[in-house]
Amino acid sequence: MAAAAAKISWRLQEFEAHGSRVCCASLGKRTGRLLASAGEDCKVNIWSVSKANCIMSLCGHRKAVECVHFNASEEQLATGSQSGSILVWDLEAAKMLRTLPGHKSSITSFAFHPFGDFLVSGSTDTNIKMWDVRRKGPIYRYKGHTAAVRSLAFSPDGKWLASASDDCTVKLWDLKQAKTITEFTAHTAAVGTIQFHPNEYLLASGGADRWVRLWDLEKFCQVGALQDTGAIRCVMFSADGSCLYSGHADVLGVCAWEPERWLDTVTVGWGRVADLALCNQQLMGVSHQLSSVSTYVVDLKRVKTSAAPNAAAENDMAPAAPAGVQPTGGKAGGPRRSYQRPASPSQGLKRSAEAERRSPEGERRSPSEDEADDKASSAQIHNAQDYREIFQPRNAICRTPPGMSEPFPAPPEDEGADGNVAAAAAALCPDQQLPVSTSAAPSTPVQRVEPTVVACVKRAAPSASEQAQPPPVEIFPASRSEPSGLDVADFLSARRGGGILSESDVLNHIQNGHATMCVMLSNRRKNLQSVRDVWARQGIKSALDVAVAMNDLSIVVDVLNIINVQPSLWTLDVCASSLPQIDTLLQSKYESYMQCGCTSLKIIMKYFWPLVCETLRAGPSVGVDVTREERQHKCHVCSKHLQNINNVVKSKAAQVGRHGSAFGELRMLMAQLDQHS
Repeated sequence: MAAAAAKISWRLQEFEAHGSRVCCASLGKRTGRLLASAGEDCKVNIWSVSKANCIMSLCGHRKAVECVHFNASEEQLATGSQSGSILVWDLEAAKMLRTLPGHKSSITSFAFHPFGDFLVSGSTDTNIKMWDVRRKGPIYRYKGHTAAVRSLAFSPDGKWLASASDDCTVKLWDLKQAKTITEFTAHTAAVGTIQFHPNEYLLASGGADRWVRLWDLEKFCQVGALQDTGAIRCVMFSADGSCLYSGHADVLGVCAWEPERWLDTVTVGWGRVADLALCNQQLMGVSHQLSSVSTYVVDLKRVKTSAAPNAAAENDMAPAAPAGVQPTGGKAGGPRRSYQRPASPSQGLKRSAEAERRSPEGERRSPSEDEADDKASSAQIHNAQDYREIFQPRNAICRTPPGMSEPFPAPPEDEGADGNVAAAAAALCPDQQLPVSTSAAPSTPVQRVEPTVVACVKRAAPSASEQAQPPPVEIFPASRSEPSGLDVADFLSARRGGGILSESDVLNHIQNGHATMCVMLSNRRKNLQSVRDVWARQGIKSALDVAVAMNDLSIVVDVLNIINVQPSLWTLDVCASSLPQIDTLLQSKYESYMQCGCTSLKIIMKYFWPLVCETLRAGPSVGVDVTREERQHKCHVCSKHLQNINNVVKSKAAQVGRHGSAFGELRMLMAQLDQHS
């Protein structure tokens, strides 16, 4: 339990969210416990964070859904597709609320007004449109950006709108005057995320130029800028506005301003993080890759979010000062203005007179078209119990104050991927800059969710032969807090002839085998260098063949871990060469080897098995077709190895525990092999 309590970040869950590639994922900001994902299958799925089953599926789009966004109360969800259509959903009623066919190309960003039933949308067509959810046509159209609008945010008082774009600018709009107030141009690359300070006239932005910038909205000037190690994908102020969280590849940064400084950096391992949310004293993050979605937790109680302890103690004795104070000659000035809520929800929103009379060009739709969309749209509830617990209690009168939700517990032991992946990536791909954390964060364990399987046959009681089976082979966890095969107590209580060993004897005892280990590590480094050289000259297939020929499974694992991160590197040749090694990895006693094999096998089954199956079913070619014959031969080789691996997966899927659960997922994925045979 002490080890679990020391964790700063961990992966909460990883699951298959869609039948095809996931395009986007978003967290609800009110609770941080509601997740929406959307993909190329044209569906939007609603999940309860940390639970494996989908609560609800929303169907209505005809093209890939590329943007989803909850409103502040998490009762409505806006979804935008590749075609530019927008659907607004009522999650409590489990139905589509409104269809808004407003843009000419893909939707890239949303924001709900903090008070009224208003929604703004951004698109790759460079336009920003304001909608009244109760009506069809847009209220106003904001023009000014010259590239895709990637992020939108309303000020806390609902009077201003901020927009960030691929044109490297951040614009601030006055909703009452319907015009640009100012434009910030300090970014040198696409700006992907913005957020207003919860209390003060302060705006944060982050972009692909790796800079986090903070802007004073009274003087319209920059008051802070910090450079990170990767493109900034998310920014979020803390609940009290005392610090700013920034998320980029695998890392969470915590920064302050005036003066600007990094307070802490935590390695989380979430890859290309898609969204952040606060939940009690934890920060939630979500990312997606291929058809899977992963959620992560950072324990903010163990993250430094303020200045030095002595300064914090002094601040505790005085009234709380605002987070942002305009510096003047190095000294703090007066506090910034605070936002005030308007008297009416729609106050300060200018409506286009033309929009009052008709829909914009190309956006007028007949009632029959609207009815057809309504009929094609549906919300399917998959988990009625979770749906009632999350949505329906909001309509009931509660006579007791709602209790605080329990924080997500850290896993009892590390289940993360092998820590050698980063080292191998640096060795094999020196040109790719990998993020390095400045904080000694622990490894990121994985908590696998078990898929929902409907069992039709009850499991029989174990027979006498089953009870007599030998105990399972010992599995070495991917992350260990102590060395395997050694007893540390032997070193602590080492004695010779009843007396305590001298210091030199203890050192000699510890150093036994050290020279051998150095030789092994040196050889491994040389082998990785050889693989990298072959990769640079002849490509990944030749590099993998060289790694296999070295007869060192650790080198093969290093190579597979790299190409697993970039599935586009996989080819049919790579599949044929790697499948025999994957068979060996799945039967290894090292958990990190099994994880590598499972990941590789999932990629092959999802993206190459349909090709293999289709090629084997095709008839013989007419005439001489060398390319087709070579492809058929490779597919025969892959099919043979997959059938052998299928038998291994079946045997291991019967195990109990997380390894059995992981192989159970593979068993479901490989069920199509049984149909083919």
